[in-house]
Amino acid sequence: MNMLKSLQKITSISIDTGDINIIKKYNAQDATTNPSLILNAVNSPYYKSLVLNAISYAKKKGGNDVNKLSNASDKLLINVCMEILKIIPGYVSIEIDARCSFNTELSVIKALKLISMLKENGVNCSRILIKLAATWECIKASEILQKEGIKCNLTLLFSFAQAVACAESNVFLISPFIGRIYDWFCKNKLFNLSSKELDPGVLAVQKIYKYYKKNNYKTIIMGASFRNIQQILNLAGCDKLTISPMLMDELQSKSDIVVRKLSKNYTNNNKSIIKNLSESEFRWIHNNDPMAVEKLSEGIRQFGADQIQLENFLFKQF
Repeated sequence: MNMLKSLQKITSISIDTGDINIIKKYNAQDATTNPSLILNAVNSPYYKSLVLNAISYAKKKGGNDVNKLSNASDKLLINVCMEILKIIPGYVSIEIDARCSFNTELSVIKALKLISMLKENGVNCSRILIKLAATWECIKASEILQKEGIKCNLTLLFSFAQAVACAESNVFLISPFIGRIYDWFCKNKLFNLSSKELDPGVLAVQKIYKYYKKNNYKTIIMGASFRNIQQILNLAGCDKLTISPMLMDELQSKSDIVVRKLSKNYTNNNKSIIKNLSESEFRWIHNNDPMAVEKLSEGIRQFGADQIQLENFLFKQF
């Protein structure tokens, strides 16, 4: 048995790509997308008809260039999502424009628009996760959306404060970014690459996992942004893991039994639980984690820049 199949026996696996042809190659339960992944895949011949359809849709909707680009971008996202839903049995995560990350109302409006477009195309949205950056504003947006029956995936999660706020808000799923945490500690020479100790990204997710299970939070933890298979193996047993095609290939190429590293059996002594986390408390705790502050800001900027690049690509198609 290869390691990927062994891992799938104890953890639900999602594939981290927007490339439909690649998704078809793997037996993943779920799929996650973001503007960066779609931007990387959009030049694929498979996408040509999806792009043309999005342009046609935007032209029919009319309006100024800003409205057309917004509609074309949203329609392309919907088209990709619908194709992925044909392939996988589980959830597809689709990301809200990162430029909405600090505006609760805009995040809700954008999410409702995407869900409405999916429903117009006959999609059962029970398998859709709306991806939002794990800012205070987006965590509050997820509360509103989930009251409407819309599940959310809070991404770009780096700090314990983000994880606590998401749990208290009954967020459906969070995506801690193991690899980006690891990158920051290595860059700042706070972790030795040759160390036999668990890397900081893995330790951060283990802490969140233990806290959630001890306190009976229902929020699903999906480890994301892996740099190597050892990080994946050290989180075997996590609720979900989303893995890049490259690391999927590496896991498939190795024959070994994966050992569970995380267990749901933790005693709840009620000493560690944080209740009623206020906005000011959230911001203060998060602000005291320089890694999380830097990586969250960087991630939002990156996704925002890739969204703009995607819109520039679409603009050239009009």
